[in-house]
Amino acid sequence: MQYSQIPRSGEKISRLGFGAMGFAGWFGSQDEKEHVAALHLALEQGITFIDTARAYGESERIVGKALREWRGEKPFVATKVAGLAGEPQWGTVMPVTESFPPGQVRASCEQSLRALDLDQIDLLQLHTYWPNWGVSGYWMDELHVLKDEGKIRYIGISIPDHRSDMVLPIVMSGAIDAVQTIVNIFDPTALEVLVPFCREHKVAVIARCILDEGGLSGFLTSETHFAQGDFRDGYFDATVPRETYIRKVEALRTFVPANASSLAALAIKYALHDPGITTAISSMHVRAFLEANLAALAEDPLDETTFRTLMTRHRFIKNYANFKHFGVA
Repeated sequence: MQYSQIPRSGEKISRLGFGAMGFAGWFGSQDEKEHVAALHLALEQGITFIDTARAYGESERIVGKALREWRGEKPFVATKVAGLAGEPQWGTVMPVTESFPPGQVRASCEQSLRALDLDQIDLLQLHTYWPNWGVSGYWMDELHVLKDEGKIRYIGISIPDHRSDMVLPIVMSGAIDAVQTIVNIFDPTALEVLVPFCREHKVAVIARCILDEGGLSGFLTSETHFAQGDFRDGYFDATVPRETYIRKVEALRTFVPANASSLAALAIKYALHDPGITTAISSMHVRAFLEANLAALAEDPLDETTFRTLMTRHRFIKNYANFKHFGVA
């Protein structure tokens, strides 16, 4: 396992993080026994970073159950404050008073502590943060009070927009310890400005969507049908024709096998290439996904030429998510 350090404390965490969104059943199926087994196997293999959210259905509860049964060293647990803004359309800037009205940060944190069965959350992130909120306010005060009380250790934000450079002011303010942002072959935007800026200001970067909700594994075809409840039913078709997406993915196959054992391995190695990425999370709600990700991590890293070619010639920025499939902010 590869490890990195949280910039401001030097605390060690795994560079591959366990994404627990799949525990919510948003991929069309939910098998609690398998989810717990996958998380236990991840911990056995040296993964020490877990990411979940209050808005992820049963995810926090299942993570809590798995951790109660775990007899090894306690991992680093990150979760997110649930917003109350309903179902925004992509690009709609949500007022902070709607997403996180006074008291919501504390209420969500307390609910997370109970669901996770923890006395303290390692990292609490706003889910999600919009740049027009600025760098301070009652919502930030609530986060810092929770930190002072020992209920949380670190403060972070999860950003929904592709314009990751718009959060530079809050990074520079020193108010937060971590930023969670999109990083994948199709969307390298954060690597250009945000990641080096965070490195300069000693703020951790959590890369998410590294497989673009599985699309970069190459599984999607024109015949693919998603099970009821699988949010990807809208994700891959809401903003671009499916044929266009598939064509973009197929263009990446020329990099396999010279640089990776599979498309998914190529995407994982790409997301972890920049040392400014503190950890990269991927949904591993079943053991097969975990094992594939671990195998990719064991491969040689991408050479700089390949990385730069992917970054400059295969950019394909699109709508990140069709929020109607989540029902959360």
